[in-house]
Amino acid sequence: MKKKEILIVDGYNMIGAWSELTKLKNRDLIDEARDLLLQILSDYQTFEGKEIWVVFDAQFVPGITKEYTKYKVKVVFTSQGETADTYIEGVVEKLQNVLTEVTVATSDLAEQQLVFAKGAQRMSANELDKEIMRSRRALEQESRRFKDETQRRRGTWSQEQMELLQGYLAKVSKKN
Repeated sequence: MKKKEILIVDGYNMIGAWSELTKLKNRDLIDEARDLLLQILSDYQTFEGKEIWVVFDAQFVPGITKEYTKYKVKVVFTSQGETADTYIEGVVEKLQNVLTEVTVATSDLAEQQLVFAKGAQRMSANELDKEIMRSRRALEQESRRFKDETQRRRGTWSQEQMELLQGYLAKVSKKN
């Protein structure tokens, strides 16, 4: 039996570490940076089959506590005064067990040590970025392989020739 895999991401840590997200944040486009992070992680989640949670602390959106799903990624904004680290530590304790493997993505070394002590795996922002790139390359290879197999099954006919043949087939079918 395969373990359920959950990746918990410290959202603002990734935004501060990934150049494309940092550029948005530095232009005061924090909402856009958060949204792009969620889109990237959603694509990764879909191909890899992992459940992903992204945790944002109240640093940029004070006073709100909420959880919702966007792009099939669970999004958590902590309560005011609660850090993402504190939330992540608590949720790791609840989720990590024999049937569930939890990985925490953060470049905060102290946080990495704490979650590792609680039984979770850990990865840095840079490691997650590289893992996402590896996953994208694997998806592209899989897509190319699928396209090549489809073309082999279809034969050496071009798309135009196939459409022409389908037109002839439709005319012949009408006559019968």
